[in-house]
Amino acid sequence: MSTENKAQDPMEFMRGMWSKMGFSLPGMVTPTLDVEELDKRIADMKAVENWLKMNLSSLQMATQALEMQRATIATMQAMSKIVSEGGKPPEVEVPQPNPFGNTMWPWNLMQNAAEQAKAQADAAPAPAAPAKKPKESK
Repeated sequence: MSTENKAQDPMEFMRGMWSKMGFSLPGMVTPTLDVEELDKRIADMKAVENWLKMNLSSLQMATQALEMQRATIATMQAMSKIVSEGGKPPEVEVPQPNPFGNTMWPWNLMQNAAEQAKAQADAAPAPAAPAKKPKESK
């Protein structure tokens, strides 16, 4: 390759920049025209991606477990403090968060409809029971 072609080749320019920094160009950046080599690199990258996702999930689960443990211990400590002071725990209504978000709307709708139907049935006068016919003797 002539010096003129080297200056125009972007990959040669990148190799020159990387080599001046004291380390070689990483294998990921080196282009290849071999489809099998590209398939191998893609498979390797996907394996690493899946491994990282698995580790992220494990980390998130461990964090949640520690948060639950902390909340449990804090609750137990608060309860033991109240008991040791001889008092009753305050009757405070703590709103519970909805863990399902807005996904439970069909259930709530059905529950409200059932409650309304029951209220309407209770408010309506009861239908008169049919009079019993006396049994005929044989």
